[in-house]
Amino acid sequence: MLSGKQRATLRSAASKIDAIFQIGKGGVGDAAVKSIGDALEARELVKITVLDNTDIDLRQTADELAARTGSEVVSVIGRRIILFRVSSKPEKRVISALL
Repeated sequence: MLSGKQRATLRSAASKIDAIFQIGKGGVGDAAVKSIGDALEARELVKITVLDNTDIDLRQTADELAARTGSEVVSVIGRRIILFRVSSKPEKRVISALL
């Protein structure tokens, strides 16, 4: 569980990165979950954009992604979801070192 200060630090770090995934009408599939999980392992912090033409609930989608990837939702702002998970490889732990 992240504290408010940790969330603020992660939101600040996420503002400097680009969204690397998009979720469209099809919602969240198994391939997307695997790709997001791999990206979390490599980067620890991932920003995802939900396209405007989708009818999905953003908070529910963020919670589903977090549960399926073993990560935590940092924030849901507008049509963007930010997820965080500490990498299992110590040499990849750049973001978690900030906390």
